[in-house]
Amino acid sequence: MPLFDVHAHLTHPKLDVQIDAVLSNARRAGLSTIVCNGLNPEDNQAVADLAAAHPDLVKPAFGLYPVDAVMPELLASGVDYPRTSSAYTPTESVQWVREHVDDAFAVGEIGLDGYWVPEPLWERQESLFRSLVQIAIDADKAIIIHTRKRERRAFEVLEEMGAQKVDWHCFGGRVKLARRIATELGHYLSIPANARRSQSFTRMLETLPRDRVLLETDCPYLGPVAGETNEPATVSGTAAYAASIWGISLEEAIEQLESNFFELFGVRP
Repeated sequence: MPLFDVHAHLTHPKLDVQIDAVLSNARRAGLSTIVCNGLNPEDNQAVADLAAAHPDLVKPAFGLYPVDAVMPELLASGVDYPRTSSAYTPTESVQWVREHVDDAFAVGEIGLDGYWVPEPLWERQESLFRSLVQIAIDADKAIIIHTRKRERRAFEVLEEMGAQKVDWHCFGGRVKLARRIATELGHYLSIPANARRSQSFTRMLETLPRDRVLLETDCPYLGPVAGETNEPATVSGTAAYAASIWGISLEEAIEQLESNFFELFGVRP
C-alpha cells in the first residue's frame, strides 16, 4: 500500500543537490506521491520542472509563502529575515499562481505568519492570502496552509470564505484549535516526521479524528532526529508511529491515510 508526503521542499538546496538519491530513497520506503510545495514564482517554476521530470512521484503545489507575500515591506522595515526577496512583486506572485493553477496538484503553501511579520503588515498579508484562497476555490484545488502565530485568524478567514479542501501543514497552534479545524471545518492536518519527539503532534495523533490526519515531512526540516536533514522517506516511520498510537496494524493505518489522501486530493496516492 502506498505512502505519501503532502508537504515537502525538494527544491531546497540541501535536497536539490542530491535529488536522485532522495527520490530513490522515497521509492524504497514505499512512497508513491510527494507533494512539493513552492514558495514564490521562482520556486514554483523549479517545483514544476521537478514534477515534470518525475511525474510518477512528484506532484507540484504552487504557492506564496506568507512571509514572501510581504517581503518588500518586511525588508524595508529592517527585519533581519534569512532569505532574499523574490524578483516578483507580491501582486505578480499571486498572478503567477492564478495563471498556472490549472497545472497545479494543489495550491500551497499559503497562509498567515505573525512570527516574522509585524502587525502593521497583517492586513496586506491577509489580503493576498484571501486572493490565493479564492484562486484555489475557483479552480477546485486543495489548499495547503502555513500558519504561525496567526492560526485562529486563518481559521476565521477560511471559515468565512467557505474553503473546504484544506490541509493545515505542521500546525503549531493549540491542539484544541486543531480539533476544531478537523471537526468544525472538516479540514485535514498533516503530521510531520518529528512527531515522536513532539508532544503536540503526538497529542494530535491521539485526539484528532483519524479520517482527518495526513502525513508530511516539511523536508529538509523537522526530521525524526533533531539537526539531521529530513527527506520524504521518513514518512514511513510516522505511519508506523500513527499505527502504534491508534492501536492498529501498519496496514490498517496506511489504508486509513490513503483514504484521507483520496478524499482531499481526489486521486489515489
